[in-house]
Amino acid sequence: MDDTLIATASAAAAPPFERWLALHGERAERALERVLPAASTHPSALHEAMRYAVLGGGKRVRPMLVYAAGEAGGAQAGALDCAACAVELVHAYSLVHDDLPCMDDDVLRRGRPTVHVRYGEALAMLVGDALQALAFEALAGAAVQGAGSGATALMVAELARAAGSVGMAGGQAIDLASVGLALEREALEDMHRRKTGALLRASVRLGGLCAGMAGDAGAARLHALDRYAEAVGLAFQVVDDILDVEGDAATLGKTAGKDAERNKPTYVSALGLHAARRLAGRLREQAHEAIVPLGEAGRRLGELADLIVRRKS
Repeated sequence: MDDTLIATASAAAAPPFERWLALHGERAERALERVLPAASTHPSALHEAMRYAVLGGGKRVRPMLVYAAGEAGGAQAGALDCAACAVELVHAYSLVHDDLPCMDDDVLRRGRPTVHVRYGEALAMLVGDALQALAFEALAGAAVQGAGSGATALMVAELARAAGSVGMAGGQAIDLASVGLALEREALEDMHRRKTGALLRASVRLGGLCAGMAGDAGAARLHALDRYAEAVGLAFQVVDDILDVEGDAATLGKTAGKDAERNKPTYVSALGLHAARRLAGRLREQAHEAIVPLGEAGRRLGELADLIVRRKS
């Protein structure tokens, strides 16, 4: 099924959520396969490792948020594919770098050896660098896929902020500096809104910007998406912290218990397991409340909030 038919089916036929997830998961995978250089392209070792880092694994939560937010506003399918690829490529690069020995020193990701274990540390560093650059190349394509040049410029700036020193990279720096410390809840929340929440929020906003919500006419809808994104971005990290305690490597696809082993501040260490679960539930409720103004158009966003909070991996 081509992308136009998928977009039409999602908007008109409203398939069950599980079917919507499957359709859009396949759509994101195909879009990423098109954007990534072929493994045979010189230098082949780098391109093979880039494809290994991105394809065939992961929940694709960030692309799903792009698609759900964009479809809520009637965005063009091609533009959404560009934005979905961009956020997933930035996410994949961050995982490759996070797993390096100089950072989290992890050997398992998505149920298989991390990139530096499979290809070596030097190539893993280059994989992350190349994926970040490719993300912005992919996003630039939205200008000719229905988003327009003005909206695309806004999206490039949005993603850059989310990935940079005031967003994901800054959150990671705070995380590294906080090992062994007992952070106050406000400081912990600030760290995670940057480290995890910024890119999730950007995913939602990119979908909205693809749908033309940058102007006055779309301001109220973009504000609703912002409030939703703030809630789900934080909820995702709270649940991650819970799963690091309760999960196992086979289910999670990554090493469990790493946070406690490295004495990193988490919502579980700060609040306790029961309170962390309650917080995740409250954030889910806030996400649903935020998208009430979107009506039925926000249905998929609500279902994604449920998935994020209730997931087991």
